[in-house]
Amino acid sequence: MTGALRRASMPAVALVLVAGVIGTQLANGGGTFEPLRTADPCVARDVTSQSDGIEGLTERLVLLGIDGAACRLDVSREALTLDLGQGGDPTDAQVDALREGLKAAVARMEDDGTLPPSSELVDEALDSADLNGFLEAAIRALPDSIVDGALKTDDVLVRAIDDLDLRELLANLDSQDALNDQLQPAIVDAVKDSLADRLRDLV
Repeated sequence: MTGALRRASMPAVALVLVAGVIGTQLANGGGTFEPLRTADPCVARDVTSQSDGIEGLTERLVLLGIDGAACRLDVSREALTLDLGQGGDPTDAQVDALREGLKAAVARMEDDGTLPPSSELVDEALDSADLNGFLEAAIRALPDSIVDGALKTDDVLVRAIDDLDLRELLANLDSQDALNDQLQPAIVDAVKDSLADRLRDLV
């Protein structure tokens, strides 16, 4: 076959191959195309964490909280994280929705029994607290029943959420992924501080 004939036949061969692929797709029900729908943030989903302690708790809290915020704003969670990741000042509606979404996540975890007792979080909180040795030792010596009776995990979390400067936190985001990456450690620190402050009152 001459070079000219070979070049002339190549488009025809390509056309036959494309037609064969399309025919196979049609035969297997591939004749329609529907774009993937984003998940409805108002529909409760199961969220698990690979981490333990306060970090694992707040990881789940953040994921559920973003769902709740997106639901309140009537947008998908993907659209919300993308919008917040653009940087700039968040709107009052976004700040309020995220705070309420986080609080709703606390209530949901309380209802489904996935909130650990506060006594399970004490050692981790004290490890990062700036307490004198005598006070820290006294707190660690408290029976779990005393700690759990005086401190409810949901109350500690809500106090921590109320103390967060969400406006400043959201204003400093520089990417879509940054929402989780910056919100979670901020809540971890807030929970540890809130727990340590309230433990002081027990001794």
